[in-house]
Amino acid sequence: MSVVHGVAGNMVYRNFGLLDELENFEVDEEDDMEMEFFDIPSWTSERGSKVLVNVDSFGAVGDGVSDDTKAFVDAWKTACSTSKSVFLVPPGRRYLVNATRFKGPCEDKLVIQIDGTIVAPDEPQNWDPNLPRLWLDFSKLNGVSFQGNGVIDGSGSKWWASSCKKNKTNPCRGAPTAFTIDSSSSVKVKGLTIQNSQQMNFVISRCASVRVSRVLVSAPGDSPNTDGIHITDSTNVALQDCKIGTGDDCVSIVNGSSAIKMKRIYCGPGHGISIGSLGKDNSTGIVTKVVVDTAFLKETTNGLRIKTWQGGNGYVRGIRFENIRMDDVANPIIIDQFYCDSPKECQNQTSAVKISEVMYRNVTGTTKSAKAMKFSCSDTVPCSNIVLSNINLEKKDGSVETYCNSAQGFGYGVVHPSADCLSSEDKEYSIIDQIEPDIVEHRTEIEELEESKDDDAIVHTEL
Repeated sequence: MSVVHGVAGNMVYRNFGLLDELENFEVDEEDDMEMEFFDIPSWTSERGSKVLVNVDSFGAVGDGVSDDTKAFVDAWKTACSTSKSVFLVPPGRRYLVNATRFKGPCEDKLVIQIDGTIVAPDEPQNWDPNLPRLWLDFSKLNGVSFQGNGVIDGSGSKWWASSCKKNKTNPCRGAPTAFTIDSSSSVKVKGLTIQNSQQMNFVISRCASVRVSRVLVSAPGDSPNTDGIHITDSTNVALQDCKIGTGDDCVSIVNGSSAIKMKRIYCGPGHGISIGSLGKDNSTGIVTKVVVDTAFLKETTNGLRIKTWQGGNGYVRGIRFENIRMDDVANPIIIDQFYCDSPKECQNQTSAVKISEVMYRNVTGTTKSAKAMKFSCSDTVPCSNIVLSNINLEKKDGSVETYCNSAQGFGYGVVHPSADCLSSEDKEYSIIDQIEPDIVEHRTEIEELEESKDDDAIVHTEL
């Protein structure tokens, strides 16, 4: 027997249809991307068909001081135009590379093997003014794999010091993203370390079918706007077995993104796993079909967050967070439709990004704040169909509670703290006894993501 809050009469079947859909939605982790990962020693013997393109052969010095940009560009041209090639950054060296676009399309089965360290210039005033928001940018690639045990190091400390978030007397300006994959498809990234980015560490933009596994992203907890992995305008993206600790969101998912799956993610320090921000400057934001399955968040400022600005439009729906462990997290579960990351006060507006069909299941651990769950939703565009199941959040030195504003939903199983503040379309409570999912009519499929791809520059939603 399950006690379901906020459903009665004819709502029973609709809500269990919703549960069935949220519980069964998956993103295929393997799909048809048949790309192999292999180690360097096997190339010459077992894999002699591979063409090795070593940046050293094109004049790279690898002492961390000499400018190796031209060598990297020349090696890229050769590798990109050669079928079954391996663009190699060899181990044991530090390669200084300036802001560079590595463009495709390339010949089949290109492998980018990074085993050494690629390091960015550390002086913001000497940055290429023509490429102010990027460092290493890879675009228009198909069927490419990035792999290795190497490091992409953004040398970001001087950028952080000059941020307006560090010192309000500094001007607020954008800074480069360390590693970007843009306008690409069927891409795999495995094993790399991305660290100390000037701003965002790793951006996946305007892509389809991307698999990221065993990637480490690292930046100090007080480094501003250093999102770990930022996904924008992309579909069918899977992040797996990644460890992320930064000064901003460990993972952020923004407009135009759908079918995003995260599994076995470690987050901390940072601002948690976030959908948004969305709707800034009265813009439209759409995010659908996101699954976070198995994550550990340690001492982050937020846990599972959906954040939108007042005045926006669009929707967030079809979201499932499950099997999550929190350790001393400030805001474990939070929906914030009054997000305002601005030096100026944000004005009250009536329009909002609609948030619905969000499930939290098997979420346990400790919270720093008394309000372990916050559903702060728009009065004119309320949140709806929030589903809570098997939630147990405790505070080490006090009681916990749930805050609700214009939020509708229901809970079943254990829900602690109680979420009785969630409103419903019918104020009665119903007891549902062993309803089989297969007798419940399914909701129609979540409509396909609206096409929004264009050739404009990547838009970063936050400074």
